[in-house]
Amino acid sequence: MDKIVKLSVFILSILIPVTLCWSAEEIPVSQDTGQIQVQDNLALSEPLPNKYDNKYVDPTKYTLGPDDVIEIIVMRHPEFSGTYPVNLEGKIQYKFVGDIDVNGLTKKELEQRVKEVIGDFVINPEVNVTIMEYRSKVIYVVGEVRAPGKYYMRSDSIPVREAVVAAGLPTLSAAMRRCRLITPDDTGKAKVKSIDLYSMLYGGNLKHNVEMHSGDVLYVPATVMAKIMSVINPVAAPVTSAATGARSAATLVP
Repeated sequence: MDKIVKLSVFILSILIPVTLCWSAEEIPVSQDTGQIQVQDNLALSEPLPNKYDNKYVDPTKYTLGPDDVIEIIVMRHPEFSGTYPVNLEGKIQYKFVGDIDVNGLTKKELEQRVKEVIGDFVINPEVNVTIMEYRSKVIYVVGEVRAPGKYYMRSDSIPVREAVVAAGLPTLSAAMRRCRLITPDDTGKAKVKSIDLYSMLYGGNLKHNVEMHSGDVLYVPATVMAKIMSVINPVAAPVTSAATGARSAATLVP
């Protein structure tokens, strides 16, 4: 027991000073006063948004793709109206006509395409297309955020700031100055761009508020201190429990 306690104290005595040195870059310091700036985390108590701001929801600029679901309404012709999922080939199976390739088309472009297709059956057709489900464009926000995971976009791109807000903002363990935007390409490689979330969110520096596109990954890493504590806690927990049990047993001795 004594050997385990001494070993734990020895490890902590080495790791803590080193950790403080490594973590220094994560603590923002004011250049004017030299004082540590404390991050305002009041926003973390706000409800988690489940949709992107309407400012970035523009169906007229959204291009259709696989897994999207659309509704086509032809006025006064219900036989040509209905709801259609876009298959993996980017096509819909349209009544009486067959497959229509909608991949890459905007809503307005698809309306014009449908008018051309049914022009042989309907005189001056009035067509309205509504996007029912946005499923073809996905981004990923992973790491130290409140709600990591994949998010469906309602436009062809979305700013990093809106994506991280949708993911619930960074946690207290996040190394916000060392985030990375990872963009895969067709060759199997990836382009990596450094993102300073702290400067963007709390300093108003929009230089890092770049656009994310489908398939992009925003990675928010943990601080060095958080990583080390995640290793120390499992080691220290049994020692703490054993020490607590020993003290409790000692108090029971008459």
